[in-house]
Amino acid sequence: MNQPVSPPKIELITESAPFTTEQRSWLNGFFAGLISLDGAGVTALSPEQSAALMPGAPAQSNGPLEDGDDGESPWHDQTLPMSERMELAQGRPLRRRLMAAMAQQDCGQCGYNCEDYSNALFLQNEPRLNLCVPGGKETARMLKSLHAGLGASETAAMPATAPTPADATAAPPQERGRSRDNPTEAIFLSRARLNKPGSEKETWHVEFDLTECDLDYVVGDSFGVFPTNDPELVAAILKALNAPADFLIGERTLGDVLTYDVSLAPAPDMLFQLFSYITGGARRLKAKALSSGEDPDGDAATMDVLAALEKFSGARPDPEAFIEALDPLQPRLYSISSSIQADPGRISLTVDTVRYAVAKRERRGVASTFLGNRIKAGDRLKVYVQKAHGFGLPADANVPVIMVGPGTGIAPFRAFLHDRMATKAPGRNWLFFGHQRRDHDFFYEDELNAMKTHGVLTRLSLAWSRDTGEKFYVQDRMRETGPELWAWLNDGAHLYVCGDAKRMAKDVERALVDIVTQFGKRTTDEAISFVADLKKKGRYQQDVY
Repeated sequence: MNQPVSPPKIELITESAPFTTEQRSWLNGFFAGLISLDGAGVTALSPEQSAALMPGAPAQSNGPLEDGDDGESPWHDQTLPMSERMELAQGRPLRRRLMAAMAQQDCGQCGYNCEDYSNALFLQNEPRLNLCVPGGKETARMLKSLHAGLGASETAAMPATAPTPADATAAPPQERGRSRDNPTEAIFLSRARLNKPGSEKETWHVEFDLTECDLDYVVGDSFGVFPTNDPELVAAILKALNAPADFLIGERTLGDVLTYDVSLAPAPDMLFQLFSYITGGARRLKAKALSSGEDPDGDAATMDVLAALEKFSGARPDPEAFIEALDPLQPRLYSISSSIQADPGRISLTVDTVRYAVAKRERRGVASTFLGNRIKAGDRLKVYVQKAHGFGLPADANVPVIMVGPGTGIAPFRAFLHDRMATKAPGRNWLFFGHQRRDHDFFYEDELNAMKTHGVLTRLSLAWSRDTGEKFYVQDRMRETGPELWAWLNDGAHLYVCGDAKRMAKDVERALVDIVTQFGKRTTDEAISFVADLKKKGRYQQDVY
């Protein structure tokens, strides 16, 4: 019996070509087919293969990467704990499990949305595993664990420059101020406290000048700010290190690196790993436990870099090794609370200053105290605009909008209202705002009342949680106004929610389901489907954190 004769092996793509072994093998077979006399073996390029040959060409696929996954993301919910998200992603491809480890906020602080960040990690286009600021150490640890199992075989069939959805809309990389990796400079103008005396909070209206950097934005976008660390905290760390501020790290001083470059907030696992190398006995075991995510003394969740140095006092790490063990200082994102249509050349934020005590030491939010207390008028700082992922005013200016934004959640809705006022949008506007006490915490009270007087703000519904013995929140006010709210939805209104993801946003959605059930005459299951359909159609949008 005659054996088939194998065609000669043709090596048109040399080993020095910039392709993986698998890509080179496929290309050799493809071109061998093209030059055969009878055309045998000629095949059409798949979208992924085309992308591999022509980096930057769009792949025609149903998702960022085709690997048999159904494309559903049931874990994409900010309120789910990590354990539940990972359970929902069990059995899915690795890139989907990487996505489940993210904080699920699509906030853009990492420079991606959650899905695009996971795809970039999977394709090994992004080496940094610690960019998810909201996810913190929990996300970084899970990503490290998952990423350790990423082998070349899992990405061999994937183009090294596979496009993601963000690539289609991202601004050109050379345009400054459009991404965290290429910021521009803005000038700090002023801040004004929004709480009246007697408030338990410290909230600021903060303004910047954009005229020199010529940066624009649309309402719904966020503003990325690169803060500096608190000089008092830097001084305390230098003291704990027993190192001078002018100690050279490369060509820069230790003091400058601690001020501008590294995070001094949660102590990273690498710092505890460093301590395990330079200590002994029980302290070494404790450091190793902390580096692997254990909590031997019950204080890991609140331990910042200074607290870690104090816990392992006497273990004097080399300053260069110490810096190498720290995470980079990340930018912070804030919802923009102004409209460029109403105030060209300026941008404003609404910032809660974070302060709390741990073991008798006051902890201070890095960016919030930087903006609320430390930066001075005329100072320049690095900034960028983060485009919104599906959060913005409807294209039709006639569409009514319902906005639910307690506390600093009012920020994007102040921007919405200023924008609609400046553009003379005819659509009706309804704002739900709440806080602790009316007399102390009614942000932008004069502005909002003026907007009501001029007809820009059709309805203003307020909720104060500490003015009476019974706590009353925005979701309670929604239920109270249920018939009117249902009528607005029936008229095609878009509903927006901004603020706390874990409690407020879930309570608001639950109230909305109840309103649809009661006044829309639907069963609970039908009401849940109705709300899900609002989300699918872009009529229910959230900016929650």
